[in-house]
Parts: sequence; structure tokens; C-alpha cells
Amino acid sequence: MVPPVDPVALHIGPLSIHWYGILIVTGVLLGTVYAARQAPRKGIASDHIWNGLVVCVILGIIGARLYHVFSSPQGGGLGWSWYREHPEDIVKIWYGGLGIYGAIIGGVLGVVVYARYHKLPILTLLDLGGPGLALGQAIGRWGNFINQELYGPPTSSSWWGVRIDADHRLAMYPISQYPEETLFHPTFLYESLWTLALFITLAVLARKLEDRLLPGDIFAGYVMGYGLGRFWIEFFRPDAWMVGPLAAAQWVGLILLVAGAAFVVLRHRRARGDPSISTMIDS
Repeated sequence: MVPPVDPVALHIGPLSIHWYGILIVTGVLLGTVYAARQAPRKGIASDHIWNGLVVCVILGIIGARLYHVFSSPQGGGLGWSWYREHPEDIVKIWYGGLGIYGAIIGGVLGVVVYARYHKLPILTLLDLGGPGLALGQAIGRWGNFINQELYGPPTSSSWWGVRIDADHRLAMYPISQYPEETLFHPTFLYESLWTLALFITLAVLARKLEDRLLPGDIFAGYVMGYGLGRFWIEFFRPDAWMVGPLAAAQWVGLILLVAGAAFVVLRHRRARGDPSISTMIDS
């Protein structure tokens, strides 16, 4: 499997439009369409979803880029060691390099800012955004395929693996040792399929269990689901930013999984009238 198109979709004068950007924008728009269609069921006008998108996208992009810039990937991947020597490249997001954890943090901050300003329920807005975020990730990850990035170690699977050109190889996989026909694990695909399944699961749960869910449950489900998925996917990332025995993304994934589970358990125990939980939360 090889990228079927050039990373640059088209040229408009001196401006180059990259598939990476097109796919990310497409994912964001489709995720927003989902959220906007569900919003009236929660008593929120769809216009708020589209208006708030601007704030969330701006802060999300800033957070995503900062996470990438200050990372320290293995195997020659771009990170802080590169950007501190080439600061002019920090703004070149069209070549790839957006850390999803940074995007989530920035996007959540955007929701909080917009909700506070318009006096809207923060947790309800996050619930609307969670499934849409998963859908956007499922689509956007295909930009990594076209850019020939986010791939794993060599694989013997002839129908599953992806070919990576010499110019896009990590330093640990030189063409001299790994010939051109070498296939690599499509890590981008693993995450795309996982987040697509997560979107479907959350969308179904939001409908089927609407009367039993508390505000924030769906977003907590996204946090737990993505944290779990990212934890196992990182085992296929030879360029991961390592912090001790695990990748930084795995540590964050574990934190998200535990935090999301604790949030749901404590909220539901409090809703059932557990006085010890109510005292702990209110203190």
C-alpha cells in the first residue's frame, strides 16, 4: 500500500494546498456537523456549535503544534531538538506535526471559554464534541498516510503494510538496510479505525442511554476510549517520545483512562446520593 496521490493537492499561484490540511479540515467539519445536529436535543442552538468552532480550532491548533514542537521523538523524528535550531519551521503545520493531546487540551479550553462567555453548560458542550472529535480524528489520520508519517516497524504482511520512500524514512530504517520494497505497520490506520469505532460507540450510547447518562459521561467515554487506544497503538511507534519505560503518549493515555473512569464513577455515585462522595466533591 502506497499513498495514491502527491501530498500537495493543488497549487494556487505561490500557495500550495496540501492533502494533510484538506483531510483535517474535512474531519473537523464533519465532526462539527454531527455535534450541530445533536445540539437541539440538548437544548442548545446549533449556531453555538458553529460559532464556538472558531475558538476551539484556533486554540486546538496552537495546542497541537506546541505539543509536537516540544516533544522529543526517537529515531530522527522532528521535535524540540529540531525546532530549537530551525524556529522558522514551527509555523509550517502543512508538512504535518500536530500532537492530538495538545489539540484536545486546546479544544477543551476553547469550549470552556465559549461556554463561560455565553453561559452554556460546559459538560453538555463537551458531550456533543466528544464523538465529533473521534470522527474528525478518524478522517484526519489519513493525512499522515499521504505524508508518509506515523508508521510503525517493518511487517511481513503484504496486504496490510505500507511502503515508505527513502526521503520519509526514520533514521533507524535507512534504505541501505531496509530496501525500497520493505513494508511497515500502518500505525495511522490503526488509530483511524480505532477512533472510527469510538465515534460509532459514543454516538450509539448517547442515543440509547440518553436517560441514564449524566452530563460529561460521553466526553469521559471519549477520553477513556482514546486513552486506551493510544496506549496500545504507541507500542507500534518506533519514533515515540519516550519517558522511562513508556512513551509520553502512553503515560497520558493511562492518566486519561483513570481520570475519565474516576469522573464517571464519582459523578454517578454522587447522583445516587452517596454522602461520602458528595462531601468529597463539594469540599
